[in-house]
Amino acid sequence: MNFLAHFYLSGDSDDIKIGNFIGDYVKGSDYQDYPESIKKGILLHRKIDSYTDTHSVVRKSKLLFALKYRKYAGIIVDILYDHYLSVEWDRYSEVPLHEYIEELYLMLEKNYDRLPPQVQLFVYRFIGDDWLGKYQDLAGIETVLHRMSKRTSLPEETDFALDVIHANYTQLMDHFNQFFVQLVNYVREKFLISFPVK
Repeated sequence: MNFLAHFYLSGDSDDIKIGNFIGDYVKGSDYQDYPESIKKGILLHRKIDSYTDTHSVVRKSKLLFALKYRKYAGIIVDILYDHYLSVEWDRYSEVPLHEYIEELYLMLEKNYDRLPPQVQLFVYRFIGDDWLGKYQDLAGIETVLHRMSKRTSLPEETDFALDVIHANYTQLMDHFNQFFVQLVNYVREKFLISFPVK
């Protein structure tokens, strides 16, 4: 899952949201250096990633992108699933999406000093470019994929990815909804986190 889903799956706790947000940037046992609630968010992030990577429905989605993306297909699915979470937001939350995103940005700004240095380097660009808002339409997904292919090891196969998405849009949305309900239940049961669901 990508940023929006990780925030959502953190429930109402700002500290857990922070931990979940920085999860990819805290390696090994370094999570022990953080307060308990942030530590919980970091560990939650790892469990979400593990659950997602091994889920049979997610594997079906990855296969559609594997021809060109190979081991990076999961990154495309993570980003795309955040798009579907944006599109289906009213199904999963009573808080309007634009309000939820605005509150997240304010929370990150307020907690800037608690973020690891490598996260501090990009968090204002993350907010200024409205990364979370860009997930709402495919033009935004295209922008994100182009950007990532320039700044990371993600192959520049954005046109291929968009062709696959357009050709399989409904099927991939079905994959997301099947999977996400199970993921929400998993997090609720294992981490005792509640969600603002309808």
